[in-house]
Amino acid sequence: MELSDANLQTLTEYLKKTLDPDPAIRRPVCSLTAEKFLESVEGSQNYPLLLLTLLEKSQENVIKVCASVTFKNYIKRNWRIVEDEPNKICESDRIAIKANIVPLMLSSPEQIQKQLSDAISIIGREDFPQKWPDLLTEMVNRFQSGDFHVINGVLRTAHSLFKRYRHEFKSNELWTEIKLVLDAFALPLTNLFKATIELCSTHANDASALKVLFSSLILIAKLFYSLNFQDLPEFFEDNMETWMTNFHSLLTLDNKLLQTDDEEEAGLLELLKSQICDNAALYAQKYDEEFQPYLPRFVTAIWNLLVTTGQEVKYDLLVSNAIQFLASVCERPHYKHLFEDQNTLTSICEKVIVPNMEFRAADEEAFEDNSEEYIRRDLEGSDIDTRRRAACDLVRGLCKFFEGPVTGIFSGYVNSMLQEYAKNPSVNWKHKDAAIYLVTSLASKAQTQKHGITQANELVNLTEFFVNHIQPDLKSATVNEFPVLKADGIKYIMIFRNQVPKEQLLVSIPLLINHLQAESIVVHTYAAHALERLFTMRGTNNATLITAAEMAPFVEVLLTNLFKALTLPGSSENEYIMKAIMRSFSLLQESIIPYIPSVITQLTQKLLAVSKNPSKPHFNHYMFESICLSIRITCKANPEAVGSFEEALFLVFTEILQNDVQEFIPYVFQVMSLLLEMHKNEIPSSYMALFPHLLQPVLWERTGNIPPLVRLLQAYLERGASTIASAAADKIPGLLGVFQKLIASKANDHQGFYLLNSIIEHMPPESVDQYRKQIFILLFQRLQNSKTTKFIKSFLVFINLYCVRYGALALQEIFDSIQPKMFGMVLEKIIIPEIQKVSGQVEKKICAVGITKILTECPPMMDTEYTKLWIPLLQALIGLFELPEDDTIPDEEHFIDIEDTPGYQTAFSQLAFAGKKEHDPVGQMVNNPRIHLAQSLHKLSTACPGRVLSMLSTSLNAEALQYLQGYLQAASVSLL
Repeated sequence: MELSDANLQTLTEYLKKTLDPDPAIRRPVCSLTAEKFLESVEGSQNYPLLLLTLLEKSQENVIKVCASVTFKNYIKRNWRIVEDEPNKICESDRIAIKANIVPLMLSSPEQIQKQLSDAISIIGREDFPQKWPDLLTEMVNRFQSGDFHVINGVLRTAHSLFKRYRHEFKSNELWTEIKLVLDAFALPLTNLFKATIELCSTHANDASALKVLFSSLILIAKLFYSLNFQDLPEFFEDNMETWMTNFHSLLTLDNKLLQTDDEEEAGLLELLKSQICDNAALYAQKYDEEFQPYLPRFVTAIWNLLVTTGQEVKYDLLVSNAIQFLASVCERPHYKHLFEDQNTLTSICEKVIVPNMEFRAADEEAFEDNSEEYIRRDLEGSDIDTRRRAACDLVRGLCKFFEGPVTGIFSGYVNSMLQEYAKNPSVNWKHKDAAIYLVTSLASKAQTQKHGITQANELVNLTEFFVNHIQPDLKSATVNEFPVLKADGIKYIMIFRNQVPKEQLLVSIPLLINHLQAESIVVHTYAAHALERLFTMRGTNNATLITAAEMAPFVEVLLTNLFKALTLPGSSENEYIMKAIMRSFSLLQESIIPYIPSVITQLTQKLLAVSKNPSKPHFNHYMFESICLSIRITCKANPEAVGSFEEALFLVFTEILQNDVQEFIPYVFQVMSLLLEMHKNEIPSSYMALFPHLLQPVLWERTGNIPPLVRLLQAYLERGASTIASAAADKIPGLLGVFQKLIASKANDHQGFYLLNSIIEHMPPESVDQYRKQIFILLFQRLQNSKTTKFIKSFLVFINLYCVRYGALALQEIFDSIQPKMFGMVLEKIIIPEIQKVSGQVEKKICAVGITKILTECPPMMDTEYTKLWIPLLQALIGLFELPEDDTIPDEEHFIDIEDTPGYQTAFSQLAFAGKKEHDPVGQMVNNPRIHLAQSLHKLSTACPGRVLSMLSTSLNAEALQYLQGYLQAASVSLL
């Protein structure tokens, strides 16, 4: 694409169309409009430069913003260079982008500045510092401009670039980069910090100036956190006085001009103070010795902050960070003395913990009107910034050294709260809510998502509290009364499921099933989640704690209520309910068979509905898992039932494939594999009609499709290789084309081998004869160009499988037909030195049987120059049996994780219940490969008496010989 006015105009038109509310214009299935057009041109040279030109020169603000977002997403998808894949942005465009983006970002309005700043950080993640050495200098120089719009642009970019230091693993590369950043950035940042604080005093009465200056201070405080996270830099240690004194004075600052009327949105002052609390907590936790002189004044300032800050939502982040600071301090042994006094503990409990555990009007609003966010915070632990979570962490921290006194203080509060509730439940229900939360935070010492509470405070009687205060709420006649207390009760069961006795859990199950009918989204979601968690608990012998027999009386009502819950308003795609359906199927097994016709109808209707616009990945995943379980459980009892599942599902599957619903296609292929594997002999014609379409290159472009497509093709080969050979022989080159594409990629070569192994194992030999030599040539080319451990392991399994299938002589002949003496080179350079790297029981067995055939059924091994390799090969085979696996990988080899490719690409999600049974291609022929070796050697020695024994006695090392004698003994044979 040229940088021309005509192209700018075209791009403007299409960007406008992407904003159209009509999906037919925005996301058409067939016509090349809007998003499809942009997708089609984004590989063209100059495309990113056209976008940058547009956002610089367009007269329409909406186009500027749209171009900046499109540019950022383009960078996100394409900037990273992935090995084995084409470079999606040409080098000249990369150079031009890096030359122009910083000045353009700094001169843009804030809305666009943010998008370009994100784009710079994405580029920086890949190119900084090696490929973009002047980025830092260019940014630091802008600090001198005195223009805070420009300075804030630099700070925002630096923040998005450096914040990854907070979660990167330590490495020399990371240290080098941070040192480079500190050398260039720490001093200018400190000077800017001091200058900005001085300006805040100068402009103390100018509201608009203060807003800009405080935005800078927030970014400076965030950068301080990122640059100090990995280790305490020498520069910041030397300048701790400057930073900490100023941080402390900012914590105690109060300027009326910075206070906001908004009760929801945090103002600049709150955001700055909460970041300073984070910075102080970081130093208190990681650099306590150096921070000790400053700690008492921070504790005092933060304590004062907590007791003077109101209950409004806008203070939530500040209060939770302030409490987290106290929590991190009270856990450390040498700050213990600050909290020892009983009055101090009482004061903390009374003034900080209890007030911040209250269920406020804002929480009630979220519970009723924004239930998805409420559940995410409460169940999934994304409540990291909530007051309740911070108060809970503080209780846990205090209990580390003062468990007895703290439990004593809180027991009094809990009792008085419950008494208040009892006086007038309909008015005082929030007192009981706070009491339950307090008991939960007191009793929980250690918790995991998988197991709930794993360590509890022994001073709290959890079962007694459960029976007296939780069960009565859940047993009440109406499921819709006091929804918050119902949710609290269900959550109590969920998190203390390991502490509450099994008989109490069994009493709870019908109560939970009943609450699936509650109108409150939070209540029926918690009920589903609690059931799912209970069904995964393990008892003795790793069996499920709750058995299918114990669930028998409830099967019908459980399934009915679960599917009914999906029809309740707000829960049509509720992932917790769908996960509970999946887990119920898994636990109940054949008990669900009578309900399958109704269940599969409801699941397919749901699948059809969500395929129109898939938006909930977890829900979709559990839905496909449930479909797989229905198939497995039913077909295990009645294999003929596979036809009725195909009848129910194929119409929806066809629609998904025709409409190219990318998110669902990998799942559809997995379910189809499962169904096809259920057929015993022939491939039904409906599958054969689809076969040619599976070989289309466009399907193989998406990485998420590759594993399930390979598995589906393997199922075709296992079930109908002869049908393919006779009725679709013209498709064999297409099948091998897929193998060729996969083998060329380091990320997917193992998938290519899976396919090739199935072709070799199942296809009639004559149908692949003409292609065999070419297959080996391709493999040798790849070995020569880019040999990796993963490729070698797969290659070893393949050649041994080939040997098992076609015989050792055929293997030797095909190698030597490519190049004389090639067979010897492969034995000497690959098989003998590398066989120890093969992993997996079946893989090792295939290699053992293949090598045994080479040793005992390949005449050239006994009477040509290959004979010298006979003993080393036998030695390597005994090593494969007896030595530990060699799992070393050369330093320079690191495999790209497919899931990690940037941008939005449907990643492959393996369905656990569509899992493929491990297949052993030599299982019928060989049970024990060691005994098989002994028997084969016996047979060989019978054919050429004396030869084998003399080779063994002169050349095989003593340890290997001892092992071999053991194999011969076990097989009850001897060598002649």
